[in-house]
Amino acid sequence: MKTSLKASILAAGLALGMSSASFATQGVTDTEIVIGSNGDLSGIFAAFNVGAIKAAQIMFDEVNEKGGIHGRKIRFVVEDHGYQVPKAVQNFNKLINSDKVFAMILNLGTPHNIAGFPLMQSKQVANVGPLTAARQMVEGDITYKYAGFSSYYDQMRAGIGYLAKEKGAKNVCAMYLPTDFGLEVYEGTKEETEALGLTFAAETTHKPDEQDFVGTISKLRDAKCDIVATAIGVRQTIVAYATAKKLGWTDVSFIGSSAGFNTAVAKVPEGVTEGYYAAAGWTDHEARMDVPEVKAWAENYQAKTGEPAGTAAILGYGAANTLIKALEAAGKDLTSESFQKGMESLEFTDVISGDVPVKYGPDDHQGGDLIFISQIQGGKWIEIGRVDPTKSQ
Repeated sequence: MKTSLKASILAAGLALGMSSASFATQGVTDTEIVIGSNGDLSGIFAAFNVGAIKAAQIMFDEVNEKGGIHGRKIRFVVEDHGYQVPKAVQNFNKLINSDKVFAMILNLGTPHNIAGFPLMQSKQVANVGPLTAARQMVEGDITYKYAGFSSYYDQMRAGIGYLAKEKGAKNVCAMYLPTDFGLEVYEGTKEETEALGLTFAAETTHKPDEQDFVGTISKLRDAKCDIVATAIGVRQTIVAYATAKKLGWTDVSFIGSSAGFNTAVAKVPEGVTEGYYAAAGWTDHEARMDVPEVKAWAENYQAKTGEPAGTAAILGYGAANTLIKALEAAGKDLTSESFQKGMESLEFTDVISGDVPVKYGPDDHQGGDLIFISQIQGGKWIEIGRVDPTKSQ
């Protein structure tokens, strides 16, 4: 009786012009695909999220204007958690269970994504291009996890190794938020320090709203740090680095992961952040405007938003571009299974992100592996080196 009833309902749906895939798959109809995002639009990492969302929305609008993907237009639903984990969980519940999103992109924050994984997995919602480079994004069951670029851990190992060689450093230190994000930066920093036979001299932990770093900087200077790895908020990074300069501590190199690689850090007036380093999975576009595709993308972003593109916009482009390619590869019969096959078939070069080779496969859900070492020079992020972990192992 139950089997007959289910068959009748499905037949009725098909008679009304509803495909079997759209009838059964959350967030998919014959005319629409619902994509969600749960990020920080008002907290300590808003400088990353706001520009990324705008860049993604531009791409979705352009796709929709051309008729969508296999006849379906993308509806983008965005929520703000303000870098608060409880709020992030509420948002995940809304997006997954009420808005019924098919997939998610640009979910910001390591602990926030981790908290959302069970909810996403239970409804087979893919997590594409999250705004965190934590290793947890592609650990455990990776079926619905797709990271965009290299991990914080690998970035910091590459960055510390690069600076240690260039500067002849002996003592390495770290200042970080005691979260999953901060701890990964700390672990990468400490393990590379020990692998190089250097001294891990000191560490300090911080709260997300902390803004006075005089005591911290004094402690790290007393520890004779040659390199200080940072894993704190965007504004905190600026304040901490400015404090070191104000106190006259200039014979030290500060370096962040991709979480510190932001246009807002580079554009502080009067050269306050000049000399700061970052290791990230992509490179900035300002010094690459001679590349026609990069120039066209940046000009289009400014025309559509009324503001210059920044590093966050590059991330938004990367995640949206990957999602669009996967949806196209999945075919018209869109399901979580066909989307997975589409994602795992992708192989392309992301020109906007710095000619990053992007490749996914059944056992590899991290798109890019390259690590770029950049420094703020003249108010711009300038690439000074790059590392390919797959070739250095």
